[in-house]
Amino acid sequence: MTLIHHAWTDEELLGRSREPIAAPVALLRTNFVLLDRDGTLNRLRPGYVSDPDDLDVLPGAVDVVRQLNECGAKVVVVTNQRGIATGALSEHQLVAVHRRLVAEFAAGGAHFDGFHVCPHEEGTCDCRKPLPGLIVQALSRAKWAEASRTVMVGDSDRDRGAARAAGVPFLGLDDPKVGLVQKVQKLLALCTHE
Repeated sequence: MTLIHHAWTDEELLGRSREPIAAPVALLRTNFVLLDRDGTLNRLRPGYVSDPDDLDVLPGAVDVVRQLNECGAKVVVVTNQRGIATGALSEHQLVAVHRRLVAEFAAGGAHFDGFHVCPHEEGTCDCRKPLPGLIVQALSRAKWAEASRTVMVGDSDRDRGAARAAGVPFLGLDDPKVGLVQKVQKLLALCTHE
């Protein structure tokens, strides 16, 4: 297994990179996986995760991302972070939280291929889920990606709505008894080689 060590810039962790995302090497049924953050990768909590020490990665999330990496899928985090607009969360805090997220996943042999963040107040942009902007931004960086070979994974109606609006399949984690770990078989089935 090859570990990918990426020196993430603050701009990348804030979701501002527009650099292309490299195409997967293998032809997969699903080769572009977009993951919501809060409630999907880490435990959903009241307010905002503003301190890296408060980031509580969900059991099995690292293994799922590592398995997606190993099957060749590209994995991108797409997250609403309205706290930046309201002042409840600073960009510096968000970068620190994302650095911790990246480090915790890397420690388990997993990596992300990008981040897309909506820092805006509701109703002031086209990227705040359930609008499709974050997914459209991610797809625009992956010129090779097709909506039919992309999947949005999330735990909320906002995630479902964004996927629907962007025309990509959705894998919901909205049943608290069935989390990311239980969905791993379905995700990996979607990533099988053609």
